[in-house]
Amino acid sequence: MMPSLFIAHGAPLLAIENNEYTKFLTELGQSLPRPKAVVLFSAHWESNVQKVSTVDQYSTIYDFGGFDEALYKIQYPAHGDQQLSKEIEELFTESGVPYELDSQRGLDHGAWVVLRLLYPNADIPIISMSVNSRLTPEDQYKIGKALSGLREKDILIIASGGTVHNLRAVKWIDNGQADQWALEFDDWLAHHLDKWDLSSLFNYDTLAPNAEYAVPPYGSEHFIPIYYAMGAADNQKKATLLHRSYRYGNLSHSVWQFG
Repeated sequence: MMPSLFIAHGAPLLAIENNEYTKFLTELGQSLPRPKAVVLFSAHWESNVQKVSTVDQYSTIYDFGGFDEALYKIQYPAHGDQQLSKEIEELFTESGVPYELDSQRGLDHGAWVVLRLLYPNADIPIISMSVNSRLTPEDQYKIGKALSGLREKDILIIASGGTVHNLRAVKWIDNGQADQWALEFDDWLAHHLDKWDLSSLFNYDTLAPNAEYAVPPYGSEHFIPIYYAMGAADNQKKATLLHRSYRYGNLSHSVWQFG
């Protein structure tokens, strides 16, 4: 059975860097069983109703500004999978999850930065999915849970975001040291993920140390994808930390495997 994954996509520059984290993601793509398709929830696609992509050929979205020109030349020409999109529609209908189809939107950098490192040939079908930070964590988990059966069909479910993502706190001159407040938040998160303690995790904003810095109210869309990934592994309830490092003082590069 395929796992589900929560993968931090970091800053856009990750797409052209060669570092500890990019090497890890490249090796992860090589070590995982080759999936028939990938269903990917991206923090950079927000919508009030769950969106399901029905795109045949994705364009590449450059949803950032002021970075190296090389980033704007990258293409990730992935294909969709109409049959899988239809299956996701049916699963959401059965689970009572409201959804809408989208036949136009390309892949944002939350999707293609990660996918390009895992599967550089863009030869695996992708279904792009939105996230909704206005939902409760329970409802975000429910959306992932509705898709849990796909893992038995060799479908890889990825949620792309970041456990600590506060752009007002990052230090663009990186000294290689992680801020203590970020470490404390991620340590708390790891403890409760290991126990699959949904009650605490669903109330992280009041229980976790430094939650207001790690997941600021204006930026929760990067944290909440972890609930979609967890829900997709509800039938196994096992969490494994595969990688954790930091850039710019507190921008987390965490990868969690569920299932």
